[in-house]
Amino acid sequence: MSTTLERPRTGRPDVFVPELVYFEPDAMNYPKGKRIHEWAVKQGLPIRMTTSHNRITNLPGESELEQYKIAKRTLVVGIRKTLKFDQSKPSAEYAIPIATGCMAHCHYCYLQTTLGAKPYIRIYVNTDEIMEAANGYIQERVPQITRFEAACTSDPVGLEPISGSLAELIEFMAEQEFGRLRFVTKFHHVDSLLGLKHNGHTRIRFSVNSRYVIKNFEPATSRFEQRIEAAGKVAHAGYPIGFIIAPIIWHDGWEEGYAELLENLAKTLPPGINDLTFELIQHRFTKTAKNTIEKRYPKTKLEMDIEKRKYKWGRWGQGKYVYPDEQANALRLFISERIFDHFPQATIDYFT
Repeated sequence: MSTTLERPRTGRPDVFVPELVYFEPDAMNYPKGKRIHEWAVKQGLPIRMTTSHNRITNLPGESELEQYKIAKRTLVVGIRKTLKFDQSKPSAEYAIPIATGCMAHCHYCYLQTTLGAKPYIRIYVNTDEIMEAANGYIQERVPQITRFEAACTSDPVGLEPISGSLAELIEFMAEQEFGRLRFVTKFHHVDSLLGLKHNGHTRIRFSVNSRYVIKNFEPATSRFEQRIEAAGKVAHAGYPIGFIIAPIIWHDGWEEGYAELLENLAKTLPPGINDLTFELIQHRFTKTAKNTIEKRYPKTKLEMDIEKRKYKWGRWGQGKYVYPDEQANALRLFISERIFDHFPQATIDYFT
């Protein structure tokens, strides 16, 4: 096999298809592992074996940047051995681990630094064991509701055509009196979820933005119109729905861009929709993220001028660069007003 792979596609593929697939041997003992292996063989994809999904060291590529791009098109199929869930506040009580890594190339993404040298995509095949662990966390907190976030380290909707894991979680959580599921996505592959029995126990949120931000900073994600159309489908299927407008970026024409976004949402969602949530997150970055982003996306138009930013301390003693108060307040007020103009019953969970 060649030591290099085809360069990444520049368009926005309808469904992600990796160009290299690794399997842990024990993954073949699970129905999901067998199914994905059969799919990969049918697709004619190069298949390799690995002893651990956490240790992929022989990726092809002549440079660090080339290896990064190839890693983003590499799928690793393995078993999630650690079934102790991380906390995921304020979004939920716990992160439920069904996948790690993302095929998108969002320039600003926090996974740029949190995944470090492991940007390849991992799907875990032992979903029955993961759901059993989730049930244990639910029982510990009864009669309180326990929420699980499925998108802390990945965009599971982008992987759903391969994994089917979200469908399993949604149907599992539908039967849990005290359990709830939530996830956020930049992808539109929701058709397989629309007919599921969900009992209103899963909130699907879409990460949305202005056309300018999607075009310039979110390569390999679903388009502006595709996300809005998918949100309409999900809302008509009766799911609780929400939107994360993030990162909110100050750019030429930002008022028109975010006004257009909310106008289009209002036209697409069912009239009088209730239980609608918004989360608003301004663009922020750390020095580490800035260095990583500039190395991986050397031609990015993403503004990361420290001199134009305010330093905001975080809860763990690490700070980030955010917009100065005047800009941040202008963004918050403008977008909040447009949200309530179109959706007077909506809730804005936070602006940060």
